[in-house]
Amino acid sequence: MSSELLDIRVDRALRETDRAHFMPASVRHMADVDGAIPIGYDQTISQPYTVRNMLLWLAPERGDRILDVGSGSGWSTALLSHLVGPEGTVLAVERIAELKVFGENNCLSYGCSNVTFYLAGEELGLPQLAPFDRILVSAAAPVLPAALLDQLGDGGKLVIPVGNSILEIAKDGFGQIDYERDHYGYTFVPLHLPE
Repeated sequence: MSSELLDIRVDRALRETDRAHFMPASVRHMADVDGAIPIGYDQTISQPYTVRNMLLWLAPERGDRILDVGSGSGWSTALLSHLVGPEGTVLAVERIAELKVFGENNCLSYGCSNVTFYLAGEELGLPQLAPFDRILVSAAAPVLPAALLDQLGDGGKLVIPVGNSILEIAKDGFGQIDYERDHYGYTFVPLHLPE
């Protein structure tokens, strides 16, 4: 897939997925602000510029099966839903029960029929439903979690904040790390890792 085509698809998803719909009513007037906006429970809806970059690095394709870790308000889930199309699926995981319900309701009312929400359990991600073609993480881990690499299918991509960087990691068709890129200069809420 050409990067130009991916750019067009990502930009269309951002245009057609109204960020305001995924924000609490009290902050919807800030939907056009290119910054992270609080959505309660010490969590945020991410900056559009950052989300666009992460989606470009993730390079989701139609029909992909994607794990969305830290789904929050459901905005990233809805964007992924748009990008994978009706033949794809998005499995969203959120550890805060109230946000899981908020994000799920937001996606349902927006017409996202190819998404399923899960409350995070004792393990990171959804190992029982792996492997995934793509994994997107929207909170910063202190180190790269091996558990998510294990859930990434052969030929898949993982995009995850680690510290103040966003890592872009790809597996080849044999399950080996094909490449890893480090995009420095980002800030995210911390990823809660199971004990």
